[in-house]
Amino acid sequence: MTVFASVFGKLAQRLSPQHISETVHTHVGSVPNPLSERSKHLKPRIHDAKMVKSVCPYCAVGCGQRVYVKDGKVIDIEGDYDSPISNGCLCPKGGSSFQLDINSRRWTTVKYRAPYGTAWEDKPLDWALDRIAQLVYETREATFHETNEEGKPINNTLAIGSLGGATLDQEYLPQAGVQPHVCLRRLCRPIVPSVVCSVVCI
Repeated sequence: MTVFASVFGKLAQRLSPQHISETVHTHVGSVPNPLSERSKHLKPRIHDAKMVKSVCPYCAVGCGQRVYVKDGKVIDIEGDYDSPISNGCLCPKGGSSFQLDINSRRWTTVKYRAPYGTAWEDKPLDWALDRIAQLVYETREATFHETNEEGKPINNTLAIGSLGGATLDQEYLPQAGVQPHVCLRRLCRPIVPSVVCSVVCI
């Protein structure tokens, strides 16, 4: 009984709020970790990386992510425990975001087929974004309606539609002025043209 009380007392002391952090880092259960001198000086690979807060690119939940960048390259992506939505958790898809970015098979150009063309061309992303922005701007300027037939303000255009994923195109775009209408998305207020760059036909 005395031995049990002694062991239990030491365990309770180790798990007290004052010592729990030290215990987690230095013990496996009640047995101290046998750390080598090399292990004592090891640092995580992200210790000198720049951390950028981001949002998971998949579903519309909007889980927070921490993207670690070093020498201009992404070296790790993990959940952001400051996020009120996910509290640092990521689903399997969100947890594999690093593979989405760092992937030798990822396309770095867009496929473009000119009007009435019969062949696809590789175009750089900057070219595609500029062209999409220009077409969205021209279409909106040519078809924008400030009022309806009764003179009531509507500020919209029905000439631009989009189909796309949840993160950027369905749930979030209404905040930027795009309202869902079955499979059609309407531009209802002035927006930055590049907002719908991923879903406008070029």
